[in-house]
Amino acid sequence: MKKQPVILLSLLLVLGPLLGVTGPARGETGLVANGKGAPDAAPSQAAKPPESEDAAEPTLPLEDLNTFAEVFGRIKSDYVETVEDRALLKGAIRGMLSWLDPHSAYLDGEEYRELQVGTSGEFGGLGIEVGLEDGFIKVISPIDDTPAQRAGLQAGDLIVRIDNRPVKGMSLEDAVNLMRGKAGTAIELTILRAGTDQPFKVELIRDVIHVQSVKSRLLAPGFGYVRISNFQSRTTEDLLNALSSLRSENEGDLKGLVLDLRNNPGGVLNSAVAVSDAFLAEGLIVYTKGRVTDSALEFKAGPDDVLAGAPLVVLVNAGSASASEIVAGALQDHKRAIIMGAQTFGKGSVQTIIPIDEASALKLTTALYYTPAGRSIQAEGISPDIPLERGRLEMNDKPALGSVKEADLARHLTNGDSEKPEEVAGEAGGGQPPAADEAKKKPLAVEDYQLSEALNVLKALTFFNGPRAATQPAAGAPAQP
Repeated sequence: MKKQPVILLSLLLVLGPLLGVTGPARGETGLVANGKGAPDAAPSQAAKPPESEDAAEPTLPLEDLNTFAEVFGRIKSDYVETVEDRALLKGAIRGMLSWLDPHSAYLDGEEYRELQVGTSGEFGGLGIEVGLEDGFIKVISPIDDTPAQRAGLQAGDLIVRIDNRPVKGMSLEDAVNLMRGKAGTAIELTILRAGTDQPFKVELIRDVIHVQSVKSRLLAPGFGYVRISNFQSRTTEDLLNALSSLRSENEGDLKGLVLDLRNNPGGVLNSAVAVSDAFLAEGLIVYTKGRVTDSALEFKAGPDDVLAGAPLVVLVNAGSASASEIVAGALQDHKRAIIMGAQTFGKGSVQTIIPIDEASALKLTTALYYTPAGRSIQAEGISPDIPLERGRLEMNDKPALGSVKEADLARHLTNGDSEKPEEVAGEAGGGQPPAADEAKKKPLAVEDYQLSEALNVLKALTFFNGPRAATQPAAGAPAQP
């Protein structure tokens, strides 16, 4: 082609810095442990390129670039519609990054701004964390109290159509843009779920998503529950406030805590480190390794455990990803907590935000993170200490007549310390019915079977590991030598 030398020269000028002809300006960047978290600080420009473990600077692949120029020229001259050079180059850059892995991406002005405010706790949409799998949109996890959760979407669901438009081959950015919209408008998703024969449709109403990162309550006297739905910049502060409120409600220290990280898609890396630090008194929390020298980082715990060593159970599932896996892995390696649930998602990569100019940036995978024991979570995940299947428990109807006990039998022998026989019999025979609100209250095992099992394990840990030095011998028991 006659215009090929001109096109090739133009591409050299545009792509040369990216391919190693000159050192690109690169700033110190914040790290995010998933695709949505914002950097902890705005990147600052730096003229010095990053040091790499590779000894030699790669040379520009001129032959391959010549092929690129040939394709570029053919599109410009022969494509059915006119395409602007800027659009073609932007598409080429997006293609390079999407080819690398599911999490690297090119961010234009709007996407860059959204990333920077992504951890503020408020945004519009359906409330789901999604990724790409085999050309379809995969639900990583629904966010608590959002249209997606209320509609029953589950981690692992595949979205095959959006408003009857097939998503096969669609970019993740385009799919996300289709699912976003004005609050109050309807959208229909076609879902393919494991274990079902046919896809099914779900209609959702878009809403402004207000994400409350931390929720808490007492499960039983002395036993607390904290749910972290994602890791935002304020998550650690909210966690400490929640624990303080639980202690006040309990009128004393907690005997144990269930930390629920199920369907937690991740968030800001530093928040995950700080949450882990809250339950550890010392030691390594997580470290990262990559090709670039400054991607090697270590995060260690400081003194003080907010639970003062009280037993801890962490609930995870297939929707627990990235930053939540950092927390689970650190607590598991330090034997500080028992991990219960299902194998986690397995996202063990760190994305660095590299500004290109004032309006665009690269989100590039630059490192993998490792647990204190040196385990890489990438594509493996965290294996629970106690596996729990996702299930539902239904209670049988209470029989019209209660079970017969010894105290119900005529002329039964009495216990010298108990009430009168007729009083005991009246109570055992099912005297007054419970209050209406108590009767309607579902047992925890029905409300959340996995949480109920976690509480049982927590109580067992407290029973066997709790202080016993002050226990007095039973009356009449022989003295121990």
